Amino acid sequence: MSNQTAPSARTRVRRVPNRGRYDLEFIYAVLDEALVCHVGFVSSGQPFVMPTLCVRIASELFIHGASTSRLIEHAASGEPLCITITLVDGVVLARSAFHHSLNYRSVVVLGQARLVSDPLEKEQVSTALVERVAPGRSWLVRAPNQLELKATSVLGVPLTESSAKVRTGGPIDDEEDLAWPVWAGVIPLRLEPQAPEVAEPQCPGATVPRLGRGLNR
Repeated sequence: MSNQTAPSARTRVRRVPNRGRYDLEFIYAVLDEALVCHVGFVSSGQPFVMPTLCVRIASELFIHGASTSRLIEHAASGEPLCITITLVDGVVLARSAFHHSLNYRSVVVLGQARLVSDPLEKEQVSTALVERVAPGRSWLVRAPNQLELKATSVLGVPLTESSAKVRTGGPIDDEEDLAWPVWAGVIPLRLEPQAPEVAEPQCPGATVPRLGRGLNR
């Protein structure tokens, strides 16, 4: 299988096209680092964008939610979705206000979702979502019971129509601004865990778990 997606007219990057990336390896890497995606859809003529936890398994992106939620009901009916993911890597400070920017990695996924109905697959995706946040934790915590599984729906969205966009490097100032007397450059950013907040009562001997990719750089 090729590691290059064929960008559609809808996913081809038009604004600064040289920042577009269509190789699946890069797209997968961005998705695997992201904790949250934003799911866009239109319901009764009203656009909505909902944030939710996501996890990639093979060539699908999975999300979950309450079975009665507007997002789940919309997606399960076969209506189109737009899913976006953005990782911010730095603040770009230029010598002019116009050229200030961010360094980032982003992915846009377009498509229709499938409702995961097989109980085994649904349980596997639910486990993967927990493992995405804290690897190894699904083996320690209580597994979801049948009532909880029934109350939660899982959707899989194929990654066949997706593209990435990336900005790296420093500010792109106009030549006449290069002598402007102000600091210019990049301030790198990263998502980093802080001191844990313990929930009581605490089990004797319990240790703070390690977190998933993107939180332990």
